[in-house]
Amino acid sequence: MESIMWEYQENSGYLAGTDLTGYRVEAADGHIGKVDKHSDDVDARYIVVDTGPWIFGKHVLLPAGTVISVDSDNETIQVNRTKEEIKNSPEFDKEKHTDDADYRQQVDGYYHGTRPY
Repeated sequence: MESIMWEYQENSGYLAGTDLTGYRVEAADGHIGKVDKHSDDVDARYIVVDTGPWIFGKHVLLPAGTVISVDSDNETIQVNRTKEEIKNSPEFDKEKHTDDADYRQQVDGYYHGTRPY
């Protein structure tokens, strides 16, 4: 189940190798910020969203499985989580996100707990 969370949905419109940096991110209930960083690594795909002033500049890591659509023409990403779910998510830790199993497990647990994939 974990690997599904870290992969883009087949019908999302994401094309491997697309640079998503700067894309506008829309939650189920409105705008949440812009993509600050993304990973296209196999079984570890995600976007990091800079929420700006909305939640005081917090950066959040959203696994690729939360992405329901990528519109490259309009540079917009739609995710299947609400603003509240994203606001309450574990804060992105740039020191731990790539090599810390505990951090990834924390992110896994949070997103599986809010809604199954």
